[in-house]
Amino acid sequence: MSNDRAHNQPTLEHRLRAIEDRLDIYNLIASHPPSADTGAAAYAEAVYTNDGVFDRGPGLTSTTGNKAMAALLASPDHQAAIAGGLAHFTGLPHVTIDGDEAVVISYLQILTPKKTGEEVEVPNHGASRGYHIHRVVTNRWELKRTVSGWKIKRRTLRLVDGSEPSREILRGALGTHA
Repeated sequence: MSNDRAHNQPTLEHRLRAIEDRLDIYNLIASHPPSADTGAAAYAEAVYTNDGVFDRGPGLTSTTGNKAMAALLASPDHQAAIAGGLAHFTGLPHVTIDGDEAVVISYLQILTPKKTGEEVEVPNHGASRGYHIHRVVTNRWELKRTVSGWKIKRRTLRLVDGSEPSREILRGALGTHA
């Protein structure tokens, strides 16, 4: 192996840091559903940057700042959604890391229990009326490494409704192949 090629190979330390970063980011994204579904305001405040933006798109309330994000989770409307059985369900995210910044693309479904209708029994799993898929969105999470770990600088979500904004977010996971 030539010295140039050996010189351009990442060290074991760099490779380990890349793996640790990816795992930390997966855990950050995976923590969103439990934090949203429990109204964990203090957690939301800790994982957003002070000037972090949550852009929910047209027709929904957006916020700026980690304290505003915490207040959104503590709001009476969000607490009522939790009491009604709110469940966020996410898919495996696509993660791109560039130094101290990362972009994550993911899907998210919001489910709620069906309150009416016939119950269906599933052997060994009980009976239920099932769930209603309230909405499906695409997410673009822009993250920043801080002294206290990866934090959310901006989260943009768009409704999967056939429109261009949602598809544009998804194209971000395809790199140069978009």
